[in-house]
Amino acid sequence: MGLPCVLEAFTSIFETGTISSKCCGELVGLGKVCHSTLVKRTLENPLFKDRSPARIIAKSIQTWNNCLALIDSPSPSA
Repeated sequence: MGLPCVLEAFTSIFETGTISSKCCGELVGLGKVCHSTLVKRTLENPLFKDRSPARIIAKSIQTWNNCLALIDSPSPSA
């Protein structure tokens, strides 16, 4: 996963932001286990000790599900 997409995914989960369809494709390509593990490991970092784990995990699941829906939906033909 390229750095621009890592930043988009991070912003989508830990801040307030969106993730593009291109980056959703890269995220889904990593797999759900990798995605979940990275989120949980990030929450273990002392820099994120003030964050609500339940809220972050919920946003993580929402981002994952949104990406799956975006990837699975057919592109509109031009």
